Amino acid sequence: MQLLVAVVNHEEHVDDVLAGFVELGITGATILESRGMGHVLSREAPIFAGVRTLASQSRPENRTLLCVVHDDKADAAIAMVQEVCGDLSAPGAGIVFTVPVGRVVGLSPELE
Repeated sequence: MQLLVAVVNHEEHVDDVLAGFVELGITGATILESRGMGHVLSREAPIFAGVRTLASQSRPENRTLLCVVHDDKADAAIAMVQEVCGDLSAPGAGIVFTVPVGRVVGLSPELE
């Protein structure tokens, strides 16, 4: 099992990512409102005002999607997020990664 974390910097992509999860048989995700470090530092800590150029490349708010996926679906889920959100290597585009999960309790069964 893997914890897939996707920070989607364009809110309009969230519904398409969630629909893609369903197409892959992934039945559950948690969506969090989030803000990037550059945005927070440049707006709320005047000493870091020089970071404004970094913050200008990111959105004021992002959506962070968390879902637990079976190992065999992780690569397909990452590819789908990249397809929906575009080139994630561009500054401020978002990020997606997985972390191994040792134990899960309460996960709904995935669709076949």
